[in-house]
Amino acid sequence: MVGKKKELGVDSMGIQKTMTALDYLGDSSGQISLNILSGLVGQLTYFYTDKVGLAAGMVATLLLIVKILDAFADLFMGKIVDSTKSAHGKCRPWFLRMALPSAAAIILIFTVPKNVSPMIQNIYVFLTNILITCVAYTAVAIPYGAIMATRTKSVEERGKIGIARAASGYVAGMAVSILLIPITNMLGGTQEAWIRLGVIFAVISGLSLLLLYKTSREESIDETKEEEEKTPFFEAIKLLFKNKYWVIMLAANLCLNVSYGLNSSGGTYFAKWVLGNENLIALMGGIGLIPTFLGFAAVGPLAKKYGMAKTNQICCVIGILGGIIRSFTPYSIVSCLVAGGLMTFANIPIMCLLGALVNNCVEYNEWLHGKKLVGMTNSASSFGAKIGWGIGGSLIGWLLALGSYNGALKVQPDSAIYAIFAFSIYVPLILFVIMFILFKKYKLEEIYPKIVKELKERKEKSLSD
Repeated sequence: MVGKKKELGVDSMGIQKTMTALDYLGDSSGQISLNILSGLVGQLTYFYTDKVGLAAGMVATLLLIVKILDAFADLFMGKIVDSTKSAHGKCRPWFLRMALPSAAAIILIFTVPKNVSPMIQNIYVFLTNILITCVAYTAVAIPYGAIMATRTKSVEERGKIGIARAASGYVAGMAVSILLIPITNMLGGTQEAWIRLGVIFAVISGLSLLLLYKTSREESIDETKEEEEKTPFFEAIKLLFKNKYWVIMLAANLCLNVSYGLNSSGGTYFAKWVLGNENLIALMGGIGLIPTFLGFAAVGPLAKKYGMAKTNQICCVIGILGGIIRSFTPYSIVSCLVAGGLMTFANIPIMCLLGALVNNCVEYNEWLHGKKLVGMTNSASSFGAKIGWGIGGSLIGWLLALGSYNGALKVQPDSAIYAIFAFSIYVPLILFVIMFILFKKYKLEEIYPKIVKELKERKEKSLSD
């Protein structure tokens, strides 16, 4: 391993590199599983209202309760990760442990029982969503986020890890959003069709986690293990809130995931009721690949030239422009594709770089408090992400209920159409404005080399003493 590190050299900040091309590829496979899970969960509001026949308001409330519980599960999972004792590290074992449960959870969310009372169906929806989000997703996402910090200290490599993860995850997410509706409609459009496709996604998810386990490793686990185990849960939370950059990332994660929660299900409603054909979601997703690929192509050069936080500021401005255009042309499919493409492009670099910006807070924690809090940094930040996703997904149901939406109608009232405009256009526009302000306040990159240097000097002094 030492010889390998020497061959890899150091990054532009003089920090040792640890990642090869195969490492990036293997690591990114975990995002495939996570985005399949999140992508399918994002389609559940539509599945429950239009395929199972449940009330939109009740579905929205149940899903929000689950997301709130899921967010708290993240906090406890972070502490569990920090306290994990294994010869394979503190993060890696969880990828193997959760391969089968995550696959089972995907199938179960679609097997809502028929010919039973709505109350029993709602209970089933609640319990299976607990399983897929609070258990399966959380037990993978937290160690997966944390392993970025234990694999490398290089900001450059963390940025590349984020890009590789976002690329593979986006492919998985787009496969769900593009293929789910057309394929299930080809299979009859029934609940059984959703179950069949769910089985395929379940197998892919499980295999992706097994590949991640096989290819992952942890470089700096011995440096952090003892200190993390000794930090009480509530003390760790208190220390994190003293880290201003972590608080900024907590808020940014919240905003970004409200937007994700809206986009995951909102597109289907927009295609069906505004554009007139739900199968247009495939066209929208296909055209959306163009700004997606451009976003992935641009994020590396932009981050190298401007830094990660500045790149995200630029992208927020692009997203704001797209949102303004769509606000004035809501019924135009051209505007939906072009201006919507600007918003899609804007989200890609933010999605790629947010994880690295969060994990940079690990060294800032150590610099401030003498404790890295690797698992808690990622889990508590993910807390905001989960709350955001829950708010976004539930906001769809609440707005639809407020707009008197009824999935059984052939024509929706104007109030329902305006509700669709709200979660498809107006709220995402506001979120881009808020995120621009947050990223403008993130100055950690400017002092990161100094922090790493001082931490190295502290360690050398401690060893000499």
